[in-house]
Amino acid sequence: MEISIKTTTLFATILLTGLSAGFFYAWAVSVIPGTRQVQDLPYLETMQSINRAILNPAFFLIFFGSLALLAVSTFLQYREGASFWLLLAATLTYFAGTFGVTALGNVPLNDSLDVLSLDQLIPEQLAGFRSRYESRWNRLHLIRTVFAVLSFALSLLSVFVTSKSL
Repeated sequence: MEISIKTTTLFATILLTGLSAGFFYAWAVSVIPGTRQVQDLPYLETMQSINRAILNPAFFLIFFGSLALLAVSTFLQYREGASFWLLLAATLTYFAGTFGVTALGNVPLNDSLDVLSLDQLIPEQLAGFRSRYESRWNRLHLIRTVFAVLSFALSLLSVFVTSKSL
C-alpha cells in the first residue's frame, strides 16, 4: 500500500489540529477552573510563569503547525470537492478564531501581564489587574477553544466526504 503525500499531510494536519483543540479544551476545563480558586498574587504569578513557559517548540509545533498544515492540506485537496471546502473552512476557522484571537487578544494580555512587577503592587492593584486580565483572557480563550474544536471537526469530516482515494 502506497501512502501519498496528500494522505500523509492530511493525517498530520488532523493530528496537529486535534492536539491544538485538545490543548485549548483541556486548559478550559482544568486550568481555568483551578486558577479561579487562588488568590490574586498567586494567580498572576502563575499566569506569568505559564505564559513564559508556553513559548516552547512543542507548543509552537502544534499551534503554528496546525495552521500551516491546514493551508497545505487545503491546497492539496483543491480538486476534491467537498473535502476541499471543508478544509478551507477549517483553515479559515483556525486562522481567524484560534490563531487570530490568540495573536490579537490573548498575547497582548499576556504581554501586559509579563511586564508587571507584581511585588511592587498593593493588593487593590493586584485585584484590579487580575479582574480585567482574567475576565478578558478567559473569554478570549473560550472563543479560541470553540474555533479550534470546530476546525478539528471540519478537518476530520473532510476525510469522510472524500470521494476519491487519498
